[in-house]
Amino acid sequence: MPPDNGFPLRLIAPGWYGIANVKWIKRIDVNDQRFENRFMGRDYVTLREEDHNGETVWVETSVGRARLKSAPARVTHIGDDYRIVGAAWGAPVDRVEVKIDDGPWMPAAIDETDKADFAWKLWSVDWPKPSAGEHAVTSRAVSTEGQVQPAMDDPLIAKKHTYWESNGQVTRHVNIV
Repeated sequence: MPPDNGFPLRLIAPGWYGIANVKWIKRIDVNDQRFENRFMGRDYVTLREEDHNGETVWVETSVGRARLKSAPARVTHIGDDYRIVGAAWGAPVDRVEVKIDDGPWMPAAIDETDKADFAWKLWSVDWPKPSAGEHAVTSRAVSTEGQVQPAMDDPLIAKKHTYWESNGQVTRHVNIV
């Protein structure tokens, strides 16, 4: 590992965002509660709406563990066919499903090159001869414990406004010509 990446040692915290993967470690302290330095206490926060007796209150909290998430990243043209490629992360991923427009959920093929539980999982779905026009491509990950990545209108995440907390299904719009 080169010095720019933390030589000779880098702490990797599986299941936490990359902000928790510390470079240039000088010492390790074990605490019985969350450490609130400038980064964790001010920069890595989430923002969400909560209903308190009929009134909307904005609540800010520290970032927690990474949440199960997936996203379609690109669509490539192969002859008359297309391939949708994306990634899933945040928890041990069992499978990824993809929906085109209002069609059924289809299983994606997961690249099993990296078998580590918390490694990003690259996935793909072949899309044979799509019709011309705009299409909505949505993905959802399912964890090894059966947790399903929620839809964006799921009440559990509908009022979460930051990337750190909102792990809703991502939809990309693709125009086929």
